Amino acid sequence: MLSVLRVHLPSDIPIVGCELTPYVLLRRPDKTVTTDDVPESAPLDGHFLRYKCSRAMNAETAVTLRNVKVSIPVWKSRLHYYHFLLLHIRSGVHTPPMVCIKNMFREFIVCVKAKIPVTKSYHCSPKCFSDAWQHHRVLHDRAASAVNENGNEEEEVFGRFNSSGSGVLNTSLSGSVSSTSLTNGSAPLYPAAVTQRSGGETWFEVGRSKTYTPSADDIGHVLKFECVVVDAESKVPVGHVNTILTSRVIPAPSPSPRRLVPVNGVDVMGHLDSDGRISSSGTFTVLSYNILSDVYATSESYSYCPSWALSWPYRKQNLLREIVGYRADIVCLQEVQSDHFEEFFAPELDKHGYQALYKRKTNEVFTGGAQAIDGCATFFRRDRFSHVKKYEVEFNKAAQSLTDAMIPSNQKKSALNRLVKDNVALIVVLEAKFSNQGADNPGKRQLLCVANTHVNVHQDLKDVKLWQVHTLLKGLEKIAASADIPMLVCGDFSSIPGSAPHTLLAMGKVDPSHPDLQVDPLNILRPLSKLIHQLPLVSAYSSFARLGVGLGMEQQRRRMDPTTNEPLFTNCTRDFIGTLDYIFYTADSLTVESLLELLDEESLRKDTALPSPEWSSDHIALLAEFRCKPRIRR
Repeated sequence: MLSVLRVHLPSDIPIVGCELTPYVLLRRPDKTVTTDDVPESAPLDGHFLRYKCSRAMNAETAVTLRNVKVSIPVWKSRLHYYHFLLLHIRSGVHTPPMVCIKNMFREFIVCVKAKIPVTKSYHCSPKCFSDAWQHHRVLHDRAASAVNENGNEEEEVFGRFNSSGSGVLNTSLSGSVSSTSLTNGSAPLYPAAVTQRSGGETWFEVGRSKTYTPSADDIGHVLKFECVVVDAESKVPVGHVNTILTSRVIPAPSPSPRRLVPVNGVDVMGHLDSDGRISSSGTFTVLSYNILSDVYATSESYSYCPSWALSWPYRKQNLLREIVGYRADIVCLQEVQSDHFEEFFAPELDKHGYQALYKRKTNEVFTGGAQAIDGCATFFRRDRFSHVKKYEVEFNKAAQSLTDAMIPSNQKKSALNRLVKDNVALIVVLEAKFSNQGADNPGKRQLLCVANTHVNVHQDLKDVKLWQVHTLLKGLEKIAASADIPMLVCGDFSSIPGSAPHTLLAMGKVDPSHPDLQVDPLNILRPLSKLIHQLPLVSAYSSFARLGVGLGMEQQRRRMDPTTNEPLFTNCTRDFIGTLDYIFYTADSLTVESLLELLDEESLRKDTALPSPEWSSDHIALLAEFRCKPRIRR
């Protein structure tokens, strides 16, 4: 018979807006083990799984509902309470109901106990509530005095709130209470009656599907997941009910917004379209962001970060909100897992008007599941660009060609062991659907080449890093030779400013005396004279150091390294704070208009939690706005 071996959640701390899907391990009738679901629509050997999610009503909430002596259904009474609470918040009146949840419950209980007419408890608008408060507060004060005389009931209402762990309820509800509740299965959000009472807790059913997404109404409450095998014919549960209790639901933290800072003294924030996106003729924005693959976001590597903040259900929602919020025309992401690209990022960003392209890493080295292999993903807005061509760079193939041509047969194996690291680059050629070429070049196509890469991360393989960057640049040179085309080179280069890879990108060559060149056991960097390229690449963020005194420029300069003209950091963990990510552009064909502001270290630090739970990666996003330079007829 079908049986449940194990049930657990990815995190025991639920967050508003982040779906909770329990991991269920089953034993089939044939004794094999599986994690596949067995729904009622497809029973197995006459049995299926039934799920239920319930919310624990805290003592104060339960008392609130027990004291509602009105003829309307319970769910309408709760709507009365939330409407009353929402008006308190929206009105901005700093009165007792604004102090904390405890007082908010007290005001509603007092309202009911005092038998204040509904017409005096409901308010049709924030202004209506504000105007009526002075009189309404008197009614609350009188009733509160009467309630306080009965100490037993006061203790029943607030005793549990004052117990350990209740501080979660004091978190700010702004932006959470007013957010739209999410649909969870077919169960009503406000059930009409108590569904279960156990161990001093009152439980209300909130969902009957395997997945449940906590809403603002769940904040401060414990959730209970139940999973049981059910007979398909009789619909009667078979065996014991598997139960999981969570911690109290918490609101999802959100990072402080970052703004575009102009580098030419013009406040570009004054030029937004109806979607809040930068809208200037002939300009476009490019985002580069290493989102930290879930396979790397382990508790071992990030032991200082809360487990719920590392969980993929939380991070993916935070990442999506952040990426969409930047409204970039072109998005270059690194460390995107194959399954996450196909099942989440591609379909979700498609809803926002983006077309997706992807290059998965090769897997000669990686030993995990195929779906967990990460890669580079490039998205572009269909209303701004169209896809012309795609090039895929596999450094493993280049390594094979190099060893075949240069390495003696008896050294090929060791050479490949050093060079084969699965890294890739994705190069796309786009055609702009806008133009700033003017009357001199009517109908002239505006092409753009965008390279997106993630270079090998190992710090003891400096020769491999430099070789990968050099290989990518040689490929871009071939594209540049075939077409007059502006270029962008974005990504995580796993190289700090001043390193050989960064120097090659920014300066076009590497000094033979550079210390990184001392590490070359395979002689793949020889002769050193070949370490050059002809692309006029410039780091976009160096514009903060080079250009005028635009809005916020001085603050940004303080967040830059004066010796390299690069940000002080784009990667922040407990063990490393430095710059690894860049956006390079060809300065002969593009100009920088504005840049996403840099952060100070305190913006990411939360005690010892790095990355901060507010952010979703150990990297920060870089974004630049560019303008294509008008072409000169030859």
